[in-house]
Amino acid sequence: MLSQNQRAVILDLHRKGVGKRQIARALRVSRTAVKKVIRSQSIVPPLIPRAEKAEPYRQEILELYARCEGNLVRVHEELLAAGASLSYQALTAFCRRQGIGQKAKQPAGQYDFAPGQEMQHDTSPHKLKMGGQQHAVQIASAVLCYSRILFFQFYPTFQRFDCKVFLTEALKYFNGGCGITMIDNTSVVVLRGTGANMIPVPEMAAFAERYDFEFHAHKIGDANRSGRVERPFTFIQKNFLAGREFADWKDLNQQAHDWCDRVNRTYKKHIRAIPWNLFATERPHLKPLPIWVPEVYRLHHRIVDVEGYVAVQTNRYSVPVAWIGRQVEVRESKDKIEIQCGLRESVCHDRVIDAIAKRITLPEHRPVRGKGINRTDPRPEEKTLEQVVPEIAGYVAAVKKCGRRYITLALRQLLRMAREYPREAFLSAVAEAAHYGLYDLDRLERMILRRIASDYFQLDPKNK
Repeated sequence: MLSQNQRAVILDLHRKGVGKRQIARALRVSRTAVKKVIRSQSIVPPLIPRAEKAEPYRQEILELYARCEGNLVRVHEELLAAGASLSYQALTAFCRRQGIGQKAKQPAGQYDFAPGQEMQHDTSPHKLKMGGQQHAVQIASAVLCYSRILFFQFYPTFQRFDCKVFLTEALKYFNGGCGITMIDNTSVVVLRGTGANMIPVPEMAAFAERYDFEFHAHKIGDANRSGRVERPFTFIQKNFLAGREFADWKDLNQQAHDWCDRVNRTYKKHIRAIPWNLFATERPHLKPLPIWVPEVYRLHHRIVDVEGYVAVQTNRYSVPVAWIGRQVEVRESKDKIEIQCGLRESVCHDRVIDAIAKRITLPEHRPVRGKGINRTDPRPEEKTLEQVVPEIAGYVAAVKKCGRRYITLALRQLLRMAREYPREAFLSAVAEAAHYGLYDLDRLERMILRRIASDYFQLDPKNK
């Protein structure tokens, strides 16, 4: 069939007096086609009358389409079962031409960004092989919209703590930030509202204020608005993750960091440029980082359990056994777990990222087998004895060294006797026991009772 341009040329040449044979040779078409065009005197190609095989079944197709929930394969099967004679291709072509089940196509939008205007951030779930096992991970990605510089990291979950850790790492990687950070209405950042009406969580708003930017959310369903950050996820999955295995989280994120360095310096067809070269133009427009970038941490308050451990995200970290029963403050940062007891005592562990109920024990937190625990600070009972009866300090020290009873129990028994019995009888018995080297506290108590027997008890002279 001749196009409109060809038909227009034929009519124009005919009006100029050019013969049909010459027109046919010049345009390399048949003389019959030239005659038909001259006869019609129209540049619009004529419609070829062709019957639609599916037209007689139009009403049945509409009913079956609704009943089969839009599955044209099932519609075709039901039509054949009812005696219709048409192919599946004829059915689908008829539905396309008639607009049955077809959504109106919308043209893709285009967004232009000035240097330093906007950064987009989003996350996406994926699976990868790490340490010989399959892991479900969250990929957190950030892209500078003008230069297309990409940065991403991996996390087992993505909470506000992880979001602040990632954004801090991204801002350090870019060595600055944009005035707007576009997100996709995630509850990690959003307190209420969507799109232009989004109000961020105060915690995240304070974080953004520190680095002089604002969180904006795109309209729900407007995927083109966040296209800069959405596009790289498929690229990461099919390129970075394809065929790679990782030892642990540290190895995974370090490889991701190195891969970002490499791909940001390669030519991109869709932008016809190298992102790193565009970044040279964008860098002066970024908002500078503050002179001090604080470490992101999550604060917990715990009581040390009877085994001398502190639990954080199901993992247990050891502390000195002297802290058992005491309240401690735990700071969970990206790589470290810092446990603070009071103002001057602290312990630092490497953070276990996965919540796998693992025990992490430092050797110095457990005494050598057979040596027990060397306690340097005096026990509360010993301090009280020093205040109540300072005269027996030497005997107390000897009991601690030579006594056969557990020290804490021995000190408690001494303190009880000092409080319950007359002072003179108690000190006299202790002096006699110290003279003869007697450290059996049950025998010491009988000596005290013997001294006060005549004062408090009426004894039978025969049994005296």
